Amino acid sequence: MSTTLKKDAKVQELMNSYADWFLDSKKLSEGKMTSELFPYDTMFSPIKINRMTVKNRLVMAPMGNISMCDETGRPNEKMIAYFTERAKGGVGLITTGLVPVTHGIDNSITELDKLTYFPRIDRSRTVFAGWRDLAANAHSYGAKVFLQATAGLGRVGNPQCLTTQFKLPVSASWNKNWYMPEVPCMQLSDHKCKKIIANIGQAAADAKAMNLDGIYLHGHEGYLIEQLTNPAFNRRKMGKYADWQAFGIDMIKKIRERTDDRYPIMYRIDLSLALNETYGERMDKPALKKYKNGRTIAMTLDYMKNLVKAGVDIFDVDLGCYDNWWLPHPPGSMPPGCFLDIAKIVKDFFAENNILSNAGVPVPVVGVGKLGYPDLAERALREGKCDMVMLGRPLLADPEWPNKARTGRVNEIRPCIGCQEACLNEFVEGGHPQCAVNPRTAFEEIYPEIPTPAEKPCKIAVIGAGPAGIMCAVTAARRGHEVDLYEKDNRIGGRLNSASTPGIKFDVANYLEYLKGVIERAEKEYKFKLHLGSEATPEAIKAAGYDKIVVAAGTKDIFFKLPGYENAKAAQAVAVLENPELVKDAKDIIVIGGGVVGCETAYFLNKEHGKNVTVIEMTPYFMNHTCTANRGYLLKYMYDSNIKLLNCTKLLEFVDGGVKVSRNKHKNVPDPYLTWTPILPENVLNPLAKKIGDESTVETLKADMIIMAGGGRPDEELFLEFQKVCNDKEVYNIGDSFKGGKVFEATKSGYMLALSL
Repeated sequence: MSTTLKKDAKVQELMNSYADWFLDSKKLSEGKMTSELFPYDTMFSPIKINRMTVKNRLVMAPMGNISMCDETGRPNEKMIAYFTERAKGGVGLITTGLVPVTHGIDNSITELDKLTYFPRIDRSRTVFAGWRDLAANAHSYGAKVFLQATAGLGRVGNPQCLTTQFKLPVSASWNKNWYMPEVPCMQLSDHKCKKIIANIGQAAADAKAMNLDGIYLHGHEGYLIEQLTNPAFNRRKMGKYADWQAFGIDMIKKIRERTDDRYPIMYRIDLSLALNETYGERMDKPALKKYKNGRTIAMTLDYMKNLVKAGVDIFDVDLGCYDNWWLPHPPGSMPPGCFLDIAKIVKDFFAENNILSNAGVPVPVVGVGKLGYPDLAERALREGKCDMVMLGRPLLADPEWPNKARTGRVNEIRPCIGCQEACLNEFVEGGHPQCAVNPRTAFEEIYPEIPTPAEKPCKIAVIGAGPAGIMCAVTAARRGHEVDLYEKDNRIGGRLNSASTPGIKFDVANYLEYLKGVIERAEKEYKFKLHLGSEATPEAIKAAGYDKIVVAAGTKDIFFKLPGYENAKAAQAVAVLENPELVKDAKDIIVIGGGVVGCETAYFLNKEHGKNVTVIEMTPYFMNHTCTANRGYLLKYMYDSNIKLLNCTKLLEFVDGGVKVSRNKHKNVPDPYLTWTPILPENVLNPLAKKIGDESTVETLKADMIIMAGGGRPDEELFLEFQKVCNDKEVYNIGDSFKGGKVFEATKSGYMLALSL
């Protein structure tokens, strides 16, 4: 290699452990929604930040306010209601999402016509009222609010500014853009760096004037603050900010100058980018090779010490950046409490060196990373691994998480499933943050917590007890309807049952248990009845005299009926997930279909059953339209586990002992394991992208077993039959039988329909 890689042993140990942590039953048990440590006395004890008291140890993470403000950047009714709901739920400290203060400097954060999908506090006084309202609402429930200010996105910002504004994105040095590595990011001048620092100082002063309780700096994940404060990205040779610590320290000093010594300053930092530990020799790839010289743990700790001297009061700390995005955005497949060891390193360093804030008090360290399990969170606090616990997605899934934990109702907490379909992928693809399991998230201004009672209660049949059917049936019952939920199997959940089988899907298993509790409570509290093992026919439902009928019949598996299919030794992925005995005698397995189900099945069979697995996908990308973090985790560890991925590979026929495929080996076929650059949405044109030619060859791949993972198609047949037979009734089709694929869409459709019945 051209450069010897600096690696931290602890970071490498953690990176290696994330591959198969779920094989440790003790570690897996930490991700359960148990209440063995109740009452949670430590979690619900107060803490000092500078001279400010926070009522408990729970912090709402900066979970997105993108596209939840007016186009001018003013916090609107949607955004205010969203944060108010979390304050009402009992969290002690709320941090807002990103608020850039570098419009006109970072070209990637401003849209055409000077609009923005980010909230603003820098534009004019017209935005101030929204912040004052947000602060007042949160304070009414006893929650503090910190404004998360950012210098901008830099190299991880939208490169479309080049085509729409004819302006380059910016960075600390000449770096490649993350979305389009072909696009260079222009090095900021020292003058513009000083302007950014002045803008952040002004934002802090404005936040204080708007009654916000502190300022929170987005210094991690490879955003522009980190680009200026990490030698991986800051390779400047001249000027003040060639010193990679100088920008951050000057920024803190400016905030102190513009506020006072009592105003809390929080700093979000990663202890390491973990790039060298993630990619090893692949750091010589063109998109990565400039970034080998990142901060080590020792360098970061020294920087944090100097930040405290300058005025920082509290840190939250994790690992990673955009180029290994599953680290700062840990998906369901990452272990519970994945960064607690990182927080403990910082706590120990501060204690050993007697590092105190300017208020003369210890500097709290906030633990982050999959801590939405009350017992785990409490244990981390009791054992001194961290001083506060940050919850992001768990508070989107259930804003009442703190109140329910405090009062011992852990079994009623709606768990996050780690899919990141709605909280992250939704805004990446053009929407705003929501939640796959909580359809009210980011719609609190529209949907009341208690659904409006039905004006005319009626008798409703819901067919199918998957996520859509359960959500619809229980919500309708809450409104006063008499509801019967029919399920042909002897269990609820539909495809959640197979989806919850792999160890990395433990969050889905938690959600399935939660749904069982929801149904049990509904049967006690409402006119609601679950009928398991009951295949409802249109004729029987019509005869029973229901007023309205909802069909949520799910999907049908796609079969590849190609030549040789009849004699192929094959099974559907969902069948294998539920019954791995189907492949017990197979050593070499081929999975047909590189979507998320195919890849998760391959990983399950490799890690938990020791199989040699090859996955083929006919398109250029594996797991397209899956959240970059969830996709990245699997691709990284499939690479490490020698799971063979063949993209641009089309199944032709089944042959004795394997399959015959057509495989395109053109030089521009993407690296199937590429995780350091994302897949662009189809509506974003990359004029610099290399075209994929056709150099296809026919190959035979050997296998003892073939697994079909072509996905499912909506099963509309039952709905159409009901619509025909019950032609004098209202009949609806929701969930996977309308559009297959996502828990997010299923729960949302079930909820919204139930509100209108």
